[in-house]
Amino acid sequence: MSLLLLIPLLPLIGFAINGLAYPKLSKSIAGIVGTIPPLVAFVISLQLFLNFDGQTQIIQLADWIKVADLSIPFAFQIDALSIMMLLVITGVGTLIHLYSMGYMAHDAGFGKFFSFLNLFIFFMLILVLGANFTVLFIGWEGVGLCSYLLIGFWNQKNSYGDAARKAFIMNRIGDLGFLVGIFLLIQEFGTTDYQTIFSTIKDGTEVGNIGLIAFCLFIGAMGKSAQIPLFTWLPDAMAGPTPVSALIHAATMVTAGIYMVIRANALFELSPEVLHFVGWIGLATALLGAAIGLFQNDIKKVLAYSTVSQLGYMFMGLGASAYTASFFHVMTHAFFKALLFLGAGSVIHAMSDEQDIRKMGGLKSKMPITYITFLLGTIAISGIPPFAGFFSKDEILAALYHHDFAMWCLAILGSALTSFYMFRVFILTFWGDFRGTEKQAHHLHESPWSMTIPLIILAVFSVGGGFINLPHFAGGNEFLAHWLAPILPEPHTAGEVSLFSLEMGAPLLAAFLPAIFAIYYFGIQKAVPGNDESIQGIQKVIYRKFYIDELYDFVFVRPIQVLSTFFAQVIDFLVIDLIVEGVGKTVKTASDEIRKAQTGNVGYYIFMMVVSIALILVLTLRSRIL
Repeated sequence: MSLLLLIPLLPLIGFAINGLAYPKLSKSIAGIVGTIPPLVAFVISLQLFLNFDGQTQIIQLADWIKVADLSIPFAFQIDALSIMMLLVITGVGTLIHLYSMGYMAHDAGFGKFFSFLNLFIFFMLILVLGANFTVLFIGWEGVGLCSYLLIGFWNQKNSYGDAARKAFIMNRIGDLGFLVGIFLLIQEFGTTDYQTIFSTIKDGTEVGNIGLIAFCLFIGAMGKSAQIPLFTWLPDAMAGPTPVSALIHAATMVTAGIYMVIRANALFELSPEVLHFVGWIGLATALLGAAIGLFQNDIKKVLAYSTVSQLGYMFMGLGASAYTASFFHVMTHAFFKALLFLGAGSVIHAMSDEQDIRKMGGLKSKMPITYITFLLGTIAISGIPPFAGFFSKDEILAALYHHDFAMWCLAILGSALTSFYMFRVFILTFWGDFRGTEKQAHHLHESPWSMTIPLIILAVFSVGGGFINLPHFAGGNEFLAHWLAPILPEPHTAGEVSLFSLEMGAPLLAAFLPAIFAIYYFGIQKAVPGNDESIQGIQKVIYRKFYIDELYDFVFVRPIQVLSTFFAQVIDFLVIDLIVEGVGKTVKTASDEIRKAQTGNVGYYIFMMVVSIALILVLTLRSRIL
C-alpha cells in the first residue's frame, strides 16, 4: 500500500519542491527534481504490473463525504485497467520530462514549468487510481486546471492566454454534463463507487435513467477528449510549449474521456442508443479532424488535428463496444503521438521557433535522429504494418466492419486522409531543399541527448508497441485482451482474416496509396503549398477549419459579449450603481444636516433635552387618554 501511495505522491512532492523553491533552484537541479518523481513512479507501477495477481484491490484512505446515507470514501482502486494507465502516464510522462530538460533549457520559467508538469502527472494519476467517480472527478478537474496553467505558460502573448482560457471554459461545459451524470448516479445508486454500481448492474437490478446517465458522462468525455462540438480548444492548445502538447495529446488529458467511458462500460452497454451516438460522434470528429489536417501548414496544428481524428477512432471503437481495441489504440497513440510532437519540437528548436512547414525542407541531413524517429512515427500513425498504429487501428476497423459497414467505409476514408497529411508534413519538413532564411540555416543542428533519447525510446515503442495485443491471425496471443478480460466485455475477434479480403485489404490500401501519392506529389514533384492569400475555394474553407471558430464566435461569444456589455453599462451602471450610490448620497446628506445640531453649546443641549422630555410626556399622556 505504501508503494502505491508513492505513485501519485512523488509527483506532488516534485511539484511542491520546484514550486516553492522557484526560482532559487538551478535549472539542472529543478530538472532532476521534476524528472525523478515520474521515473520512480513508473518503476513502482512496473512492479505492480509484474506482481499483479488479477484481483482488484480497494485501498480506502479516508472517509471523505458523509451526508445522511451517502458515504463516499477517498479510495484508490488497483486493477488491470488502472495499472496499464499508470504505466502509460508515468512512462511517457517521464520521457516528456526528460525531453523538457533540453527543450526548456533557456526558458526563464524552467522550475515553474517542471512544477506544473509534475502537478499535471499527479492529477492524472488521481484520475485513474480513483475507486469512484468522485475521486476521478478531482483528477478530472485537476488536469483541466493544469492544462490552463501550461497552455498559457508563455502568457506574455495575449493569444496564448486566450488559448488557455478557451481550453478551460470549453472543458467546463463538458464537466457540467459529467457532474450532472455523477449526481444522477447518486440519485439512482446512492453512491459513486465503481464496484457497487457495476455489481448492481450485473445483478440485473432495475435502474432508471441509465441512458441519461451515460449521455451526461459522455458529454464530459466530449469536452476532455475533444469531440464535436467541444473540440476546438485542442488545436489552440498548441500555444503552450511543445512538451505540453505531447503531454496533453499523448499521456494525460485527452485520454481521460476514453478512460472514463471504458471504466463505465457496464453503464454504456445498457444504453445502446448512447453507444450508437458515441460511435457517430467519433466518426464525425475523425473525418473533420482529418480533413482539416490536409491543408494545415503549422507542424503542430497538423499533429493537433491528427489527435482530434485519432480520438474519434477511439470513440468509434467504444461505440462498437470494442473497448479493448480502443484502449489498445490509446496506448499505441501515446507512443507515436508523443514521438511526433517531440519530434516536431526538435524541429522547432532547430528552426529558431519556426513552425511553418512551408519554410522548412531538407532537414534530414542536419537532424538524422529526428528525421528517422519522425519517419517511424509517421508510418505508425498512418497504419502501415507491422508498426503499432496498424494493429491498434485495424482492431477498431475490424470491429466496425462487423458492427456497421457504412461507418467502416467512412472510417477507411479517414484513415486514408491520415496517411496523406502525415506524409505530407513529413516530406515538406525533411525532404527537398531548405526554404528558410540563412540565419535559420546556420542555426540548424540536431537536438541534445536529453531530447533525442526520448525520441529513440518512443520510436522503439511506435514500431513494436503493436505486439502488446498482436492478434491470433498474426501469430500473437492478444495479451492486452486477456489482461483486461476481467474488466471489459468479451472483445471482438477477427478470426482468420485473409490478406486479400475486403476487411484487411481496404485498410492496407488506405494506408499505402495516400502515402505513395504524397511522396510523389511533395517528394518527387517537390510541390510546396502556396501562401495563405493563394488558397481559394473548398481548400480555403478546409484551411479555415470550416469556419467553425467563427461560427462559435458569432453564435455564442458575441451574444454573450453584447449581453455582458448591456449588464455592465445599463444594469450595473444605471440601475445598481444608481440605487447604491443614491442610498449612499441620501445617508450622507441626511447626516450632514443632522450634524449641524451638534453645536457644542451646553445650554442648547439642556434646552433640547427638556423639549424632548416634554414631547415624550405629551405623547405618552395622549396615548393613555385615547
